[in-house]
Amino acid sequence: MQYSRIKYVENPVSRIVFGCAIPPMLKGENVNELLDDILALGITTFDTAENYGLSEVSLGQWLRARNNRSDLVIISKGCHPYDGKHRVTPEDLKHDIEQSFERLGTDYIDIYMLHRDNKAYPVGPIVEILNEYHRSGKIGAFGGSNWTHQRIAEANQYAADHDLVPFTVSSPNFGLCDQIGDPWGGGDGCVTISGPANAEARAWYTENKIPIFAYSSLGRGMLSGQVKSDDMEGAKKILDPNAVKGYCYPENFERLARVEKLAAEKGYTVPQVALSFVLNQPFETYALVSVPKGEWMESNLKALDIKLTDEEVRWLDLRS
Repeated sequence: MQYSRIKYVENPVSRIVFGCAIPPMLKGENVNELLDDILALGITTFDTAENYGLSEVSLGQWLRARNNRSDLVIISKGCHPYDGKHRVTPEDLKHDIEQSFERLGTDYIDIYMLHRDNKAYPVGPIVEILNEYHRSGKIGAFGGSNWTHQRIAEANQYAADHDLVPFTVSSPNFGLCDQIGDPWGGGDGCVTISGPANAEARAWYTENKIPIFAYSSLGRGMLSGQVKSDDMEGAKKILDPNAVKGYCYPENFERLARVEKLAAEKGYTVPQVALSFVLNQPFETYALVSVPKGEWMESNLKALDIKLTDEEVRWLDLRS
């Protein structure tokens, strides 16, 4: 496993992060053995959210059973919209953070992010509340998930003007699959920095040195190895509706064809090469990966050993 340090986070952060939005965790089921297997692989960072069903409950059960909270990095998120209602407000933020503490059975969260944005709401009050929790030691690093880089820059300008801690992490969609459709919507929608059209956003992250926690790093299964580049109709039967809406487009099947070709040449699997694309970037990246079995994750970790050239990265992304 590879680890990096992130400002305001006490423990090292694993470059591969376990995504806790899997069916048994959404139901609040006991997944202690699976999480044991994930931790045994060296993955010490776990991503959950207030709106991931009862995922935080499942994760909290494991933390208490193993008494290992101090060894881990926990990411959680809040302010997700419900029933078309924006929830990026100080009141909703406080509610969601406190609920996450209770569900997880912890009094601090290492990395906390707002799951959606509401561009009509000023960033100042949100930055103020996050700083209150940070000063009290209840959250470490904080940032936005599905926040544009322009809004993060606005938040950080407010922080600079008021001598406050800024956003230091972000979790947009990022992967080789270009998120062409909005898989879920809600609030100001899903934000991606994937694909040739989002070069400006990636350059901003590179310049500002803000780490990316890349969600849907395998295109919600498009690059899992189960989908074949010459079978779009078959893919629609394999992928869930959100994945079809977000990623099932001709451009991504061409990307998949190139991954298949490069994987065959290098002797790796499709998901291994696809994850290596996420990890071989000029900006700091962490790949969020959800799997139901430890052995699947063990195979994915070989992506850490793959070094792609700039030319290969550009070719895979249809930029050359």
